[in-house]
Amino acid sequence: MTDIDPITLAVLSGRMEQIADEMDATLFRAAFNPIIAEAHDASHGLYHATTGDTLVQGKSGLPIFVGVMSFAVKAVIDKFGDTVADGDIFIFNDAHIGGTHLSDMRLVRPYFRDGALFCWLASVGHWHDVGGAVPGNYNPAATDAFAEAFVLPPVRLANAGQINQDIIDILLRNTRLPQSAQGDLNGQLGALDLGIRRMDELLGDYGADTVRAALDALGERAEALMRAELTDLPDGRWEAVDYLDNDGITDEPLPIRVALEIRGDRMLLDFTGTAPRCAGPVNIAYPTAVATAYVAIKHIFPMLPANAGVMRPIDVKIPDGSLLSAEFPAPVGGYTETILRMIDVMFSAMAQAAPTRVVANAYGTINALSIAGKRSNGQPWVMFSFYGGGHGGTPEGDGLNHGNAPISTATIPPMEILEAAYPVMFRQWALRPDSAGAGTHRGGLGAVYEIEVLEGNGAEAFLFGERGRFAPKGVAGGDPAAMNVFTYEQADGWHSPPMASKMRGIKLAQGQAVRLETPGGGGYGAAGGRDPAEVARDVAQGLLSPDKATKTYGIAWQKVAQ
Repeated sequence: MTDIDPITLAVLSGRMEQIADEMDATLFRAAFNPIIAEAHDASHGLYHATTGDTLVQGKSGLPIFVGVMSFAVKAVIDKFGDTVADGDIFIFNDAHIGGTHLSDMRLVRPYFRDGALFCWLASVGHWHDVGGAVPGNYNPAATDAFAEAFVLPPVRLANAGQINQDIIDILLRNTRLPQSAQGDLNGQLGALDLGIRRMDELLGDYGADTVRAALDALGERAEALMRAELTDLPDGRWEAVDYLDNDGITDEPLPIRVALEIRGDRMLLDFTGTAPRCAGPVNIAYPTAVATAYVAIKHIFPMLPANAGVMRPIDVKIPDGSLLSAEFPAPVGGYTETILRMIDVMFSAMAQAAPTRVVANAYGTINALSIAGKRSNGQPWVMFSFYGGGHGGTPEGDGLNHGNAPISTATIPPMEILEAAYPVMFRQWALRPDSAGAGTHRGGLGAVYEIEVLEGNGAEAFLFGERGRFAPKGVAGGDPAAMNVFTYEQADGWHSPPMASKMRGIKLAQGQAVRLETPGGGGYGAAGGRDPAEVARDVAQGLLSPDKATKTYGIAWQKVAQ
């Protein structure tokens, strides 16, 4: 390992994490759109000068960005190579080379010290709207990237410190919400500026050689810790499969399969047998698939640091031609749904090898819902948000009620923020009774959201969700949770989408609403092992109906309740 004393290493690790944390906070406070400002759908980090590997990421950023931003930095290195100069800034949203989807705008900036490239700083944030056929960009009917959003390849936003206004003009012309985009861009530029200043201070205090040695040591130690963790697990091969409802175009389920194999201090994640590339936007690009494997690993081994060293003992096999390795211009806008299913199958496989390492499946969909229209004064508005559900039961206790998706540390935008920003009213925002998967430790409960349009000449809604036909699974004998239910109001009553979880172009008159009933989390352990007092408590609190309690857990809870 790199020779650096442990105290200095700990101090430098904390200093570098703080740099990324401050960059996160700078963008969160400056961003105009609530997906960044409130939900924290963004991330910042430091990346290796020549490989682009993740060195440090902030604690508030989305975990999925740890892996994909490494691919984004590599894309800039590959394209611009030795032409990079101090003060350059690169920008793009091309998901096929930078991962995730086109709503995520990436800014990459080199950091130079004494005339030499020391590392890269990067910022990524989910912009509110970047063109395409659907406001908010989650288009469930997209069959190529061009129907999803404006596609920007890696280009120079700044050349040696001089901003290229032409690039900004192009960006602002390709969004329904130019003021929001301008504010988010300025926030990301501000975060990068802060990162440069903090790196100057850090290297001024410790010197480039010491900081470089610390970065090398952190990667080496992360690798050693990962190998030690794998050595403690049994050797073997375990398989799991789960399904996406459909691709939004053809109403057929799409399998996602994994074989998890451990041999000594190495692990293989083999996704052979997963569905081929599909017509609709549940494909994901190869960088996104690899990054998702990293997110699952971080959940399974939560004490490991967030850098590229963790993945060195792990091989990820993504079959060519599968929906996990889609090439441009395949649509990838619904990547969130697919990576959630990848995490589910990895947890289900690991539960067979080491059940105490994992939790049951969470609700498994962000339910990306966009409602857009024009106010009475003609001003356009776009409300895009995602919605929570139940997390899986754990070896220690019940799953979290109404949590955010396990792919991120993003939060669900508060109802008050959404109602203040858009002409909508939440008729209901509540826990969904009977939605948790039963188990020794039950899953968390999903939620019920009912959203009414208040103003203007009507609106149009678009939903991109999942788990409408395949419930979140339990592990270690636990039961599945309730499935996703979406309905929308029309003059003749309430209706359901033909494809259960995906639909575009839902016309809503003033006073009409949409309703989401989100899944709960799967149960952990057999339902027969649950304490009757806990069942009685759930019934008393209205989380579980008496009939379902008796059907699922027997009559013992009734004696406790009496």
